[in-house]
Amino acid sequence: MTAKTIAFQGMPGAYSDLACRAAYPGWTTLPCPSFEAAMAALREGRCDLAMLPCENSLAGRVPDIHRLLPESGLYVIGEHFQRVEHCLLAPKGASLGTVKRAHSHPMALGQVLNLIRERNLAPVIEADTAGAAQIIAERNSPEDAAIASELAAEIYGLEILARNVEDSHDNTTRFYVMSRDRVYPPLAAPDTVTTFVFRVRSVPAALYKALGGFATNGVNMTKLESYMVGGRFSATQFLCDVDGHPDSPALRRAFEELEFFTKEFRILGAYPAHAYRLEQAAAGD
Repeated sequence: MTAKTIAFQGMPGAYSDLACRAAYPGWTTLPCPSFEAAMAALREGRCDLAMLPCENSLAGRVPDIHRLLPESGLYVIGEHFQRVEHCLLAPKGASLGTVKRAHSHPMALGQVLNLIRERNLAPVIEADTAGAAQIIAERNSPEDAAIASELAAEIYGLEILARNVEDSHDNTTRFYVMSRDRVYPPLAAPDTVTTFVFRVRSVPAALYKALGGFATNGVNMTKLESYMVGGRFSATQFLCDVDGHPDSPALRRAFEELEFFTKEFRILGAYPAHAYRLEQAAAGD
C-alpha cells in the first residue's frame, strides 16, 4: 500500500511539519516553500492533503491564508490545533553558558522574550524556525542557538539546551486540513463546524441583516473576520466559522437569509470539530 502524503509550508522540522505528523502519523510530509506551493501540490495530485495554518492564539490570523483559500479550488475537510513548544537548540558541545545569540523567525523570537532577557541573548531574525535550526547546524558555533521545535533538533542533529522556553504556555496554532474533494461529515454527526466566506451588498446595515439569520435560527458563530479584497478599501470579504452542518435545517435557513444580502457566498468546507475546540468550549461553559 502506497504511503499517503500531506503538504505543508516550510522546511522539514517546521511547526507545520510537526502538526502534519501529529494529525496523520505514518504519512509522508511534503515541505513546500510557500502556501501557494502547498496548495498547488495538492491540486496537482503530488499529495493527498495539505495542512495550512490559519490562526495563532497569540499572533492572530496567519497572513495570506484567508486571501488564498477562496480562490484555491480546494476544500477544508478538517482542523488541527497544535501546541507551540519552543526549544533552545545548539550544536553538540554548546551549553547555556556559551550561547550568545538566538536565531529564529521574528514571531518565535517575540514569544521567548523572557529567555532572551534572562540569558542576555542577542536575537537574530531568520526566515523561519526550521531554517534557523539548519543554519545553526551548518554554522556549528557554540555561541549560536536556534529557537525551534524538538522535531527540528532531531532532523538537524542539534542538542536541546532548554525546553518549553516560550513566555506563554497557551501558545497554540490552528490549522485547516485541505483536500481536492469536498467531504462533509454525516448530517447526524455531532459537533460539525462549517467555514464559509461572503461579501455583502453595498446597502445600509447589510452586514447586520446578513448575520441576523444566524441569530434567529439559533446558529452559534465562533469566528467572524473581515479582510480587504483586491487592495480596495471599499471591498471587504468576511470569513466565518459556525457550529452546524450545511445541510441542517437551521443552517440552511440562515444561509438563505445571508445570500439575500450578499453578492458572493461560498462554503469552504464542513468538518468535525477538533477535540481541542470542544475542550475549550466545555471549559468556557
